[in-house]
Amino acid sequence: MASAEVEPRSGWDGRERSWWLATVDEDRADTARLEGSTSADVCIVGGGFTGLWTALTLKQRDPGLDVAILEAETCGSGASGRNGGCALSYWHHFISLEAICGTTEALRLARASVDAVTEIGRFCEVHAIDAGYRADGWLWTATNPAQVGRWRSTVDAISNAGDAPFVELDADELAGRSGSRAHLAGVYEASAASVQPASLARGLRRVAIDRGVRIFERSPMVHLDRSSPLVIACPGGSMRAGRMVIATNAWAARIRELRNSFVIVSSDLAITAPIPCRLRSLGWTDGVCVSDSRLMVQYYRTTPDGRIAFGRGGARLAYGPRVDSSLQGPSPLRDAAWIEDSFHRLYPTLEDVSFVATWAGPIDRPVDGLPFFTTLGRPDLICGVGFAGNGVAPSVLAGRTLASMATGADDEWSSSGLVRPIPKGLPPEPLRSIGGLFVKRAVGRQEKAEDAGREPAWLDARLAALAPAGLVPLN
Repeated sequence: MASAEVEPRSGWDGRERSWWLATVDEDRADTARLEGSTSADVCIVGGGFTGLWTALTLKQRDPGLDVAILEAETCGSGASGRNGGCALSYWHHFISLEAICGTTEALRLARASVDAVTEIGRFCEVHAIDAGYRADGWLWTATNPAQVGRWRSTVDAISNAGDAPFVELDADELAGRSGSRAHLAGVYEASAASVQPASLARGLRRVAIDRGVRIFERSPMVHLDRSSPLVIACPGGSMRAGRMVIATNAWAARIRELRNSFVIVSSDLAITAPIPCRLRSLGWTDGVCVSDSRLMVQYYRTTPDGRIAFGRGGARLAYGPRVDSSLQGPSPLRDAAWIEDSFHRLYPTLEDVSFVATWAGPIDRPVDGLPFFTTLGRPDLICGVGFAGNGVAPSVLAGRTLASMATGADDEWSSSGLVRPIPKGLPPEPLRSIGGLFVKRAVGRQEKAEDAGREPAWLDARLAALAPAGLVPLN
C-alpha cells in the first residue's frame, strides 16, 4: 500500500446540519454505507453540487458508464447545503478570468455560467425539484462611500471585451429593489437566481440515483492508495476505480498536493422567521440576491415564504486542512451579535426582527478566487476545487469539465482555461494561519473604518491587499 495521503478528518462527529438541510425530507432507503470491496469505472469523492453534476454529466454522455459517489455524510450536507443559495455567474470575476484564460475564453466561460444559471432552473422544472428557484438577478452594491464604484474596473473590462451584463442603478432604484436606503450605489446583473441549496442538492441526488449512479453516503474517505487502479478506503469498505474525481471542496485540502493551494474560511448565515408583510412594506418582494462590496462580503436575499437569509463571508480562518465545528455548526457570530448588528444597520426598520437559526460552512478560497481543475500526478486522479463561495452555478460547468477530464474527451471543457496547474502563492502552515490572522484583522479594521467614514490606516490597507480574492473582488 502507498502511504496514506489524506489527513485525519477533524470536527466530523456530531456535526450539526444547516438550517436549509434540516428543512429537507431525507430518504436514505435508496443509498447505503459502503460495505466491503467494490469497483466502478469512475468514482467521485464528494456528494455536493460538483460531484453530483459530474455524475449526471457522465451518465448523460454514456448511460452505460458505472459511476459511483462516496459521500462522507449525506449529499448536500457540506458546503453545497450550507451556502446562501445565490446562483451567480462568473461576470463579477471577469478580470481574474481574463488574466488566467485570456479574453476570448473568459467571455466563453462567463457566458456559459449565465447559461448554467438558467440550466439549474430548467433542470428543477423538468425533474420536479422544489428548490425555490427564482431568476430575479443580483445587486452588487455599496453600503458606505468607500465601496462606491468598486465594480467599475470589472464593468469597464467587460465592456472593453464587448459585453455589458451590468446595469447601473441609482439610489432610488436600489432602495426599491433591495428594500433598504443603506445601499448608496450599485449595479444589477439580470442573470443570477436564488435557490434553496439543500433542496437542489437532494434533488440532484434523486435524479442521479434514477439514472443509475451508485451513491454511498456516510462513507468518508480515510485513505487514498495511489496504486493501479486507484483505491479509496472508507470505514466499512473500499472502492477501486479506473478514474477518481476529488470533489470535496474545502476538505480537498487534506490531499497532499492541495494543502497550500487555497485557504479555508468561514461562511456564516442566519435566517429570520417568515415576515412577508414586512417585506411587502419595504418593497422587497422578489428573490433578487444582494451583496455589498467589502472583502468579508455581506450577502442576503429573501425566500419564497418571506424569510430573509443573511450571510457574511471570511470571518474565520481554518488552520491548514482542518474543518472543525466552528465552520460547520451554529455560527459563533450570533453569540457576538455580529450578524444581527450588520443586518439591523442595513434594515433599521426591522430592528425588532431577529434570527431563528444560524449555521456556518467552509469556503475554499484560492489566491485568484477562481476554481481550478487539474490532475494530481497522474491522468486518472482528477480534482476540481477552489470555488471561493461562488459554486452554485459554476458547479454545473465544473461537472462538464471533470466529466470530460475523467473520460479523456477532447472538447472545450477539457481544454477550458480553468483546467490549469494548482495555484501558488500561499505559504505553508503555520505561516499561513499566522499571516492570515494579521491580514484578516487588518481587513476587519479597514472595513470598520470605512463604515465609520474614516480613512483606513496605511498598514491595514497594505495588509488587506494581501487577502485572496473573494466573492466580490476589490480591483
